[in-house]
Amino acid sequence: MKAVRFHQQGGLDVLRYEDAPDRVIADHDVLIRVRACALNHLDIWVRSSLPGIKLPHISGSDVSGDIVAVGAAVEGLKVGDRVTVNPALSCGGCEFCEAGDDNLCVSFDILGRGCDGGYAELVKVPARNAALIPDSLSYEQAAAFPLVFLTSWHMLVSRAKLAPGETVLIHAAGSGVGSAAVQIAKLCGAQVIATVGIKEKVEKAKELGADHVIDRTEQDTVAVVQQTTGGRGVDVVFEHVGPETWRDSMRCLAKGGRLVTCGATTGPTVEVDLRFMFSRQFTLLGSMMGTRADFRRVADLVGRRVLKPVIDCTFPLKEAIEAQRRMESRNFFGKILLLP
Repeated sequence: MKAVRFHQQGGLDVLRYEDAPDRVIADHDVLIRVRACALNHLDIWVRSSLPGIKLPHISGSDVSGDIVAVGAAVEGLKVGDRVTVNPALSCGGCEFCEAGDDNLCVSFDILGRGCDGGYAELVKVPARNAALIPDSLSYEQAAAFPLVFLTSWHMLVSRAKLAPGETVLIHAAGSGVGSAAVQIAKLCGAQVIATVGIKEKVEKAKELGADHVIDRTEQDTVAVVQQTTGGRGVDVVFEHVGPETWRDSMRCLAKGGRLVTCGATTGPTVEVDLRFMFSRQFTLLGSMMGTRADFRRVADLVGRRVLKPVIDCTFPLKEAIEAQRRMESRNFFGKILLLP
């Protein structure tokens, strides 16, 4: 099969479009012919510096396609089925999985991180991670929602428990996870204040449902939030950027507010003034992907078009370098897809 691999970590130039061995499935796996694979920032980290990556490596967490082979023990799926993939991989048998907290699994992994992913013509996944695509979704739409909607749902609903009438600040609304979060927050009945990095994204964020949009290149986030909330601050901050926005995030919280974070796009290290944190009784929440129950919920909502994945553009698989270059530029809104 053709795939995009890297044999050493580094810059964009390490990506190679080349022949790779076809996938061999086990009894509980399915083999999928990839029709679309969406990019995530995880792909950049894996390619550039994330430790523990087995080389050569194929990135890609968000996959849709057609099943071309099923393992001997697989039930409920067959050759020819159109499927999307839950990229959160868990063992199913540890104490966390049995309790329904499978994103805390002792062997938790993500497709395209610890194992080869979807930058290829074929990908193998555990059958229980494959979900049928409803007729209402194209392959591109089905590949554009799993990781970001799963992550955003778990952050806002499962972890922060965003409630109707609350106010939430969502950073980087033009990103995949940000565009998902705006929609989920509105579905929860919250007032949404969103930030974007360039003025061209302001109207797009409003179209998704954001009540107020801050252009961080021209406006002071804290000042706008304080003005918008009458000096109170927001109940929840949806944080996934890291050091670039962290200080503003903390300053935007109302007393008793919750900050939930899933990422570190601009770096892994931030400072927290503990006096500020305990005196205002903030809660800091970490969040990683989501549970299988979360995935079923968002897949249903996307399938019924209640939630809608946002697609920025598509590239042929062989142009993965250009696709990742666009992601690194931040000059996009929604999801970037590769089409084998």
